[in-house]
Amino acid sequence: MSINPALFRIESNNMPPEKGRLLLAEPFLPDLNFRRAVIILIEHNENGTMGIVLNHQFSKLTLNKVIKDLSVNAEIPLFNGGPVSNDTLFYLHTFDNVPGSLPIQEGLYLNGNFDLIKTMLEEGEDIEGKIRFFLGCSGWGYEQLQRELKQNSWIVTEEKTEILLNPNTSDLWEEVMTNQGGKYSIWAKYPLSIESN
Repeated sequence: MSINPALFRIESNNMPPEKGRLLLAEPFLPDLNFRRAVIILIEHNENGTMGIVLNHQFSKLTLNKVIKDLSVNAEIPLFNGGPVSNDTLFYLHTFDNVPGSLPIQEGLYLNGNFDLIKTMLEEGEDIEGKIRFFLGCSGWGYEQLQRELKQNSWIVTEEKTEILLNPNTSDLWEEVMTNQGGKYSIWAKYPLSIESN
């Protein structure tokens, strides 16, 4: 089967990266840390870029196993935010009343007073679609990210908070890619391996 190479060329990547925007991995990015990753940028300036992978959930590791004194019955999912600072806990949430949290985009905040978050969890507050926990983050030097964008490794885009924290994370890359429209909706359905099609 012959494949038109233009089908997998990013041709509309004119949106500059900035805090709150997303990096959406191209379908065949070889780095396993970022395979079909949806990354939200939490910092972007002349010194570099930091982001968190939203959709790579650990298969066995949960928040309960990391926070030993967390008194909740349900297992709380934990995600691999990236290969940098992978012993550091990060959390993205929609709670505007958490002291010390940093606004990332409209209705989405990073970190903040963990004791308050922990109390909310232990008191059984409904957190589905409202908070997500991560170990680690992702980082680029300024020129490194610009180079990867020129190499068409990433699409820069935007998405609403309710989609980013949707509990059904296994389809997040596909959903956001589909929302780009055009040929990108074809990318969303393409198998990881061309040979498996």
